[in-house]
Amino acid sequence: MMNVLFICSRNQWRSPTGEAVWRKLDGVNVRSAGTSPNARKTVSAHDIRWADIIFVMEPKHQQRLQAEFRQLVSYKRIEVLDIPDDYKYMDPELVEIFETEAAQFLDQQDESLA
Repeated sequence: MMNVLFICSRNQWRSPTGEAVWRKLDGVNVRSAGTSPNARKTVSAHDIRWADIIFVMEPKHQQRLQAEFRQLVSYKRIEVLDIPDDYKYMDPELVEIFETEAAQFLDQQDESLA
């Protein structure tokens, strides 16, 4: 099982959508959190330790993780998805973006195991 963590600012629209879409995949455990102190669920050191890979929505989220959890994230794979804060929870276009990213990521994983 691979542990995947999705991060956005407030853990309100983008990262929970990523979590919901990826939760359907076999072999993947998923969580989501936000970088803001006002997030629905604020990212913690425990979340970072748990994750095998971290998907952030924007470069600013990666920068915030690096500033707050420098030691922990220095050994983690962080992927910036470049998804702007233009979507609501489970917006069909956002779901499609996450499904496409999931397919690409899983294809890459399969190739690295071959």
